Amino acid sequence: MIATLVWGTGNVGRAAIRAVAAHPALTLSGVLVHDPEKVGKDAGELAGLDTELGVTATDDIDAALAAGPRAVVYAASGDIRPMEAFEDILRAVRAGAAVVTPALYPFYDQRSAPAELRDQVLKAVAEGGGSLFVSGIDPGWGNDVLPLLVAGLASTVDVIRCQEIFDYTTYDQPDSVRYLVGMGQPMDYQPPMLAAGVPTMVWGGQIRLMARALGAELDEIRETLDRRALDATVSTERMGEFETGTQGAVRFEVQGIIGGQPRIVIEHVTRIHASCAPDWPTPPTGDGAHRVIIEGRPRIEVSIEATDEDGNRSAGGNATAVGRLVGAIDWLAAAEPGLYDALDVPLRPAVGILGKAQS
Repeated sequence: MIATLVWGTGNVGRAAIRAVAAHPALTLSGVLVHDPEKVGKDAGELAGLDTELGVTATDDIDAALAAGPRAVVYAASGDIRPMEAFEDILRAVRAGAAVVTPALYPFYDQRSAPAELRDQVLKAVAEGGGSLFVSGIDPGWGNDVLPLLVAGLASTVDVIRCQEIFDYTTYDQPDSVRYLVGMGQPMDYQPPMLAAGVPTMVWGGQIRLMARALGAELDEIRETLDRRALDATVSTERMGEFETGTQGAVRFEVQGIIGGQPRIVIEHVTRIHASCAPDWPTPPTGDGAHRVIIEGRPRIEVSIEATDEDGNRSAGGNATAVGRLVGAIDWLAAAEPGLYDALDVPLRPAVGILGKAQS
């Protein structure tokens, strides 16, 4: 059994604890938290399970790493603390752990990561014998392995479009929704996540990774952005009111330009309420979906709707992304120490978990 530490117990960390506990090759050996009120609580309680897992949360990073976990699921946020997250992850790699995380955007395509960051990871790998695999929470598989798999079913491919379409009404991350993305802010507010160049910083690696897999040469990466205001004040389940006239929906694209045309596109359509921007793409049902569209011959469209935590589709998206990361741990543990991305790490059948129940 591969001793696995889960670092962080927010939206991603809760799903990670459940995934590690369910995996037949892994054992949950520790849980790291930042909130003092979570210290000493059982991992099962923190993960929303009805049963205890016999692992209590700690905020002692040194002790948790000194215990020698063979793997670490780094689930703490990298959105507003990217360098702190990077330093945390380097510590875990130096400690000899196989680290999986969605927190480091530059490493979605590890070969194009900035040299100064990549060199630090490779140095940590050499020093400690650990590994690193980064895949997105948006989710990564929706912008790499799934579109590449579906494209392989077509005779010709003109455009690959990956869409995330979500209503944030039930999303429990107010800082990200209100301030990073700007929902509920005046229309002249500049959301950090939507500033020019930031979408490319976050999703450009996945564009480059898909282009590399397809043997295509990118001319450049472009961005488009559209924002809509709320026509009326709306009330959400977990984040309170969002006032009329403030930002209620965002649509942007990160476009991989090949031969002068957008050929590989990652598109996000997010709303704080379904009534805003009804003319934009919507999910087939419910409050969210991930969709891959292959424009070619034949035209192929695949939509995936995942739910978790009492039917929450935002939680379902987190859980599927976590499943990809946690499912890679036993492969990474058996591989040579190194730096890996989604083209290196195979997506394999979920052996041993069919019919395995969790409370």
